[in-house]
Amino acid sequence: MTSIEQVIGHSQHKSVLSRILNIQAFWVFIAAVLACLALTFMTDSFATERNLFNVARNFAFVAIIAIGMTAVIASGGIDLSVGSTVVLAAMVISVLMEGGNSFLLSAMVAILAALLVGFVNGMLIAYVGIPAFVVTLGMLSAARSLAMVLSNNKMIYEFGPDHDLLLWIGGGSTFGLPHPLYVLLILTLVMSLVFRWARWGQYIFAIGGNEQAATLTGIPVKQIKVSIYMFSALTAGIAGILMAGWLGSVTTNLGQAMELTVIAAAVIGGANLAGGEGTAVGALIGALLIEVIRNSLILLGISAFWQGMFIGCFIIIAVTFDRIRRMRASD
Repeated sequence: MTSIEQVIGHSQHKSVLSRILNIQAFWVFIAAVLACLALTFMTDSFATERNLFNVARNFAFVAIIAIGMTAVIASGGIDLSVGSTVVLAAMVISVLMEGGNSFLLSAMVAILAALLVGFVNGMLIAYVGIPAFVVTLGMLSAARSLAMVLSNNKMIYEFGPDHDLLLWIGGGSTFGLPHPLYVLLILTLVMSLVFRWARWGQYIFAIGGNEQAATLTGIPVKQIKVSIYMFSALTAGIAGILMAGWLGSVTTNLGQAMELTVIAAAVIGGANLAGGEGTAVGALIGALLIEVIRNSLILLGISAFWQGMFIGCFIIIAVTFDRIRRMRASD
């Protein structure tokens, strides 16, 4: 190898390393790994099979919705209604199954209900021009109210003939791994490919980067926006069905205040609140870090009231990190 080739190879190696070190999700992953190692040495219960199973299952619910939220944030929007969509989907499938309907039919109707929430959000935002914050904040209240009406504000814990099937899907495991984690891994793989290679994914980042320019280039911005909010609601609906099976009962407070955790996971994982950036893997990693923090507070005997403080600080740190990175890139 000539000296020129060596220089070129070294330069390319540095370039790849530099890009990796500049990825926010990489540092979040390192933080999550270090937290796991610290907890393993500080407590006797973190590295147990049961606790790791619980961590994997719990973070999967948040990460599934965070992938949908990443699409919304990458497009320059926000969705505050995901927690209410979770309980609506969970309540729809619970009421239908309690009435004797099959799991498959009930799940399909629950997903349709979630998609309808996303469709209404998207139409009001894209075609009427109401800010996403206002629309989804209103839907946060409206969707939860619908869940209360459906259930008459009572707990549902009997799911008819397919009761055991629902519990197995949401709360069971295969090869020692919880089923929600399998759903998350499949969704992460599919959406990583979609965000990177599919036209729909490219349109999302184009709209978030510069909506006016995206419109001028012929991208159907309004239609794409509607589909983005429907996708966000879809992920919330899937999580709602899985959570109903995991808990074995559904009440109208399910998913309450879940919006902050989901948005935090997406932002910590690298989604830019200004739009134009975000990855499915980043959402997964952000959700993992949040769950590790939540789990650590419990194991270390620290009040769970501190969880909001940690999540809020991580959001600020993530946004600050992104600002510093952008300032350094522009210099």
